[in-house]
Amino acid sequence: MSLRIHFFGASRTVTGSCFLLETDRARVLIDCGLFQGAKSERELNYRPLPFRAGSLSAVCLTHAHIDHSGLLPKLVLAGFDGPIFATEPTLDLASVMLPDSGHIQEVEVDQLNRRNARKGGAPVTPIYTAQDAISCLDRFRAVPYDEWREVASGVRARYWNAGHLLGSASIEFEVVAGGGQEPVRLLFSGDLGPSAKLLQPEPNGPRDLDYVIMEATYGDTDRPEVTIEKRRRLLRDEVRAAMRPNGVLLIPSFAVERTQELLVDLLELVEAGELPNIPVFIDSPLATKASAIFRRHADELRNGKDLIEALQSRWVIFTESVEQSKAIDRIQGFHIIMAASGMCEAGRIKHHLKANLWKEETTVLFVGYQAQGTLGRILQEGASRVRIHGEEISVRARMRTLDLYSGHADAPELATWLSHRLPVGRGVFLVHGEDPALSSLKGMLQRKVPTVPILVPELDDIYDLSGDAPRLQDDHERRLAPSSTGRQDWHNEFSRLILDINQAVEQAADRRAKSVIIRRLRRALTEAADVDRSSS
Repeated sequence: MSLRIHFFGASRTVTGSCFLLETDRARVLIDCGLFQGAKSERELNYRPLPFRAGSLSAVCLTHAHIDHSGLLPKLVLAGFDGPIFATEPTLDLASVMLPDSGHIQEVEVDQLNRRNARKGGAPVTPIYTAQDAISCLDRFRAVPYDEWREVASGVRARYWNAGHLLGSASIEFEVVAGGGQEPVRLLFSGDLGPSAKLLQPEPNGPRDLDYVIMEATYGDTDRPEVTIEKRRRLLRDEVRAAMRPNGVLLIPSFAVERTQELLVDLLELVEAGELPNIPVFIDSPLATKASAIFRRHADELRNGKDLIEALQSRWVIFTESVEQSKAIDRIQGFHIIMAASGMCEAGRIKHHLKANLWKEETTVLFVGYQAQGTLGRILQEGASRVRIHGEEISVRARMRTLDLYSGHADAPELATWLSHRLPVGRGVFLVHGEDPALSSLKGMLQRKVPTVPILVPELDDIYDLSGDAPRLQDDHERRLAPSSTGRQDWHNEFSRLILDINQAVEQAADRRAKSVIIRRLRRALTEAADVDRSSS
């Protein structure tokens, strides 16, 4: 039997989740996510898919987050006409998240084309539109947890609750080997939830596997033991520290689950008298729609009743239209704005950052992972100036991080999860992490389970799994150099250079000093061009 796995995404980076299982009789894709972060990775979203869409037998989707599902409309546009298997809550969330992703692309491409037209640049088209995303939903098929389902010839799958998000799943596969051999058993962890989740249960899964493909987002993090009560106290302290007359607390928050958890905690603190009544603006049409889905599935959630009460609070204002969003900037008195995206890469949070970063009375509170190259990561690491929508913004706002709302397990929790899956006979692949997290978790697991090979695949790696041990295949092309994933790229460096030049010129003492800086820069550019010409 032939069995290979292709790592088309989330390899040494935390976005673009996409893996292909290939046998003689079937090709099953696990996730088809959007790349986020550095521009060189985001450009992969616009390139042709690294496989023939029409050749796929099926897609198995772990959950609805866009870095796992966001290229499904592109897949269908490229000719995929098979089923997309997902849990029913994932299907419900995808029905609002994918059209929202298409709408954001249309809006941002329209803005980009207007800027390009003024500069004489060529127009671009979105990866897909909102209507493309709606059409893609016809391919979805709902599957329950804990039941085997044949998804392709010789391949069956079973979904386990991953505790990460409403409907999230780890997916177990059995691939028939033929010739009387035992089937090969694989488990894709998907994203795994931490222990202190307000709405989700502990992740679970099967034991006795051949291979585990395991996320490592927080593989280098050991969070202090925390309860929901302690987390609320820390949130209370952050809100109190942010309170300024006419100030604003900006929370870049993923619209699905993170926003809902924060709402419950904020309202619990208000009701307990720990915080005053504070207007909380949920400035995300997606969060509004997602909250309605959470309300429908409240009986499947921990603390679902508390969530419903929070969503109905008179201090929570859901904004829909662009006009309502803009009107928030005219609000007097301290208030809280939660808006997507959680990494500050798109959506309304960028507009609020542009309007408020330059104010000293503003606080930005990060409550989720910020991937390398994203605006959120750049702000989190202390940038004094950033560019948003082509405009340079000075950063005077306070930057704060409260990582206890992450939807991802930390390193000890990941190791514990894997220990409950043992024995694992042939290998563990670590994915969905940046190099420090991958390296740290690999070392921890090698100490805990020294008999199990721990592998860290590169983007576009292919492994043959048909033997007793995985074998790396080298006879294929790569879309990016392995060293360029999961880190800032030349686009980030160029943006920083422009900001540094502007700052140096502005701070020069007089007109003569400014001229000296400009002459030196021109001389350096001329010398660099001469070196480039001579080397070529």
